[in-house]
Amino acid sequence: MAESGYAWTYRIGVFSLATALLLLAVALRDEARRPEPAAVTDPDPAWVAHPGAAVVRRLVGRRAATVVRQVATLPGAVALLVAAALCTLLSGAVTCSAGCPLPPFEPATVADLVHGAASVAATATVVFAMVALALAPQADRRLRRPATVAAVVALPLAGAVGLAMLFVGRGSLVGVLERLLLAVAVVWGVATALALAARTRAAGGRTDRS
Repeated sequence: MAESGYAWTYRIGVFSLATALLLLAVALRDEARRPEPAAVTDPDPAWVAHPGAAVVRRLVGRRAATVVRQVATLPGAVALLVAAALCTLLSGAVTCSAGCPLPPFEPATVADLVHGAASVAATATVVFAMVALALAPQADRRLRRPATVAAVVALPLAGAVGLAMLFVGRGSLVGVLERLLLAVAVVWGVATALALAARTRAAGGRTDRS
């Protein structure tokens, strides 16, 4: 974004996105601290009964599914969102060259590589946060459903972006795919925030009645 008239607009947008990710992480952290129903106090049976667990086991195998189980929790999603926010801040703080060139098709500076790696890491961790929340047995269904839909859409988009960058290079195709992936992340974030707000209002109403 060097020498661009939109550089500061871009940075404001990036820093706003990082702030939104941190706020969502804080809200999910508070959700993770809620007392869990008795049916899911033991995470292992809840994981086995969770519909997404069978899909994960078939896709990655039982041994890898054990690793996924350790991350597919509300605290895991919180940690991933915090990591995504930090990577987003780094991406916005480092100025890339005009057009943000990346190898293998374009010569890149160290700043370009840092900016690009931070952007890729931020996107990847947001997608992983979707997956973690979608498979978290402690999460309410109103949180899991939008995360599941978002992950199903975002995973192929992220793969398509990676393949396009490797075999086509940056261009209109990658630009469209990146914007679609960003739109999915934004919609998921808004849907999750609304679901958390609804749960907070419902919990407040029950407390007032009691």
